[in-house]
Amino acid sequence: MKTRFDIHYHTEWGESLTLVLKDEKYPMQWTPGDVWTVTVPKCGAAELSDYGYILVKDGLTVRTEWERHSASPASEISDSWIDCPFEGCPFPRRHSAPIFDRPGFRGAGTAIPVFSLRSSKGFGIGEFLDLKPLIDWASATGQCIIQLLPVNDTTRKGQWADSYPYSPVSSFALHPMYIRLQALGIKEDEEFIRCRKSLNSLSGLDYPKVFKAKMEYLLRAYDQFGAGDLSSAAYRKFYRKNIEWLGEYCEFCARRDSREPDFYAWVQYHLDKQFSEVAAYAHKKGVYLKGDLPIGVSADSADAYFHPELFNLDSSAGAPPDFFSADGQNWGFPTYNWDEMAKDDYAWWKSRLRKMSEYFDAFRIDHILGFFRIWEIPTEFRSGLYGHFNPALPYSAEEIASAGLPLDGLFHEDPRHPGMYQPLISPDTTALDDAQKQRFDGIFNDFFYHRHNEFWRINAEKKLPELLGATGMLACGEDLGMVPDCVSGVMDRQKILSLEMAMMDKGRPWPYLSVCATSSHDMDTLRMQKEEDPAPWECRRILWEHLESASMLAIFPLQDWLSLDSSVRLKDRSRERINHPENPGHHWRYRMHLDVEELLNCNELNVAVESLLKDSFRFNR
Repeated sequence: MKTRFDIHYHTEWGESLTLVLKDEKYPMQWTPGDVWTVTVPKCGAAELSDYGYILVKDGLTVRTEWERHSASPASEISDSWIDCPFEGCPFPRRHSAPIFDRPGFRGAGTAIPVFSLRSSKGFGIGEFLDLKPLIDWASATGQCIIQLLPVNDTTRKGQWADSYPYSPVSSFALHPMYIRLQALGIKEDEEFIRCRKSLNSLSGLDYPKVFKAKMEYLLRAYDQFGAGDLSSAAYRKFYRKNIEWLGEYCEFCARRDSREPDFYAWVQYHLDKQFSEVAAYAHKKGVYLKGDLPIGVSADSADAYFHPELFNLDSSAGAPPDFFSADGQNWGFPTYNWDEMAKDDYAWWKSRLRKMSEYFDAFRIDHILGFFRIWEIPTEFRSGLYGHFNPALPYSAEEIASAGLPLDGLFHEDPRHPGMYQPLISPDTTALDDAQKQRFDGIFNDFFYHRHNEFWRINAEKKLPELLGATGMLACGEDLGMVPDCVSGVMDRQKILSLEMAMMDKGRPWPYLSVCATSSHDMDTLRMQKEEDPAPWECRRILWEHLESASMLAIFPLQDWLSLDSSVRLKDRSRERINHPENPGHHWRYRMHLDVEELLNCNELNVAVESLLKDSFRFNR
């Protein structure tokens, strides 16, 4: 059916409206009376179930509606712009969790990787269903959010390298290691109990052993229950809903392991079933899950295999030298071909986020700087010192020569712009005289901190509104490290919460639209940050300093909450560390030293947490 859309909206010079049906855009025309209109030749019930309007200027989205429209098929539809219905809400879009949109809302929560959970029902590794007792504890103590590390599949050979959660082989598939075997119908016989006891008795996660044991049980369970599950109406519904990525992922895994694709689809069906159960349980308890969106996807992934045009497979993403690593970081996954992704308005990203939103109400954008620019390292190098910015505005050889500077030791060629040069992040200036050093310092500082501000701002604002509007998840950005000036402005306009840490001071008070944290998975825990192990009262003081801040959310690693009780905290604080980012071969193996079910019985700890949240007006129940 042909449908004409009309909406009244007063625009300023240079502004225009665009109709967005699902993900298709239709630029509108101004008519007298400030009525914008467009006619869509084919517009059925599916398109009208989810549509909206955006305000555009200079090719960028500058305003969105609070929520989307829906309508029945008709030849003419007249709409009104939907604004936020209550005063004081700082966000331009409605979130799926209404608690985040409450004016003045402040909350607190816990960060923990799923693999780090320990329970009596687990199998040597944390599982999705282990989140239920953690949710019970969070709810009982007044917390409202639980933050996880990425939960996507990272399986390659089942070895230690697969323990790295930021190198997924699929941006959509969940990790098979997080499945609860018993929920598949596997009997807890003597062999099962013996194996589980052996794996659970280890102080940390032994990834290769857990992988081998779990895969053996999964293959047995598939032989026993797979045919019945695959013929069920529930499975067929799951498959139809996820067909866009599931078929490619299953074929990718089947080729890798020489198994039938249906096995991997069956595993994903049960993972989705268990994780969806956890997400629904959290909502009933007034607790919300916050996911982690890795900035990269592995070169040996289903995404890169089936869609190589979306990636620059000749380079690796990383980070220049910073607080975490003096040598920089090389994460080992390709950078994105953003020009190609823009051709369909970032459909791959939108699909990725929509899948994520099935489980999460908030998400952390890992290395949000990657949406402005990425530190790109040619694949022939390992060290982050040999990287360059992409995109960038490099210098010509003539510009450098006019400054009286040599190329050698100071600049390297930009692979994306042959014949153009970027300053080395670690230049050798020993052969320069004082005047040359001063000129080079000026070029260096301009390049890394000023030259690209407007260029990178526009680069980010082309992408972020498209992605943020795809779901109702609350967006939080990991904006640490070498951060250009344009980042904070874009994050503020898009209402993306910043990350604030005392040890990485940004030279300004922590804003309301932020998440404050005592540490992260890449850092020493609160207790490890001090020369002497701080007493519980000292840890309480530090937590209080964060909780009384203006930040909308205060999310602390579980280890830092446990530091409040000397009878509960881990005796050896050095074992609390999750990751060492300067070591690419690090084994991700941290596990809780007590069962997660025991947290509800830690009375002294729970009283301390509850009182801190009540006193700081962050208690939510």
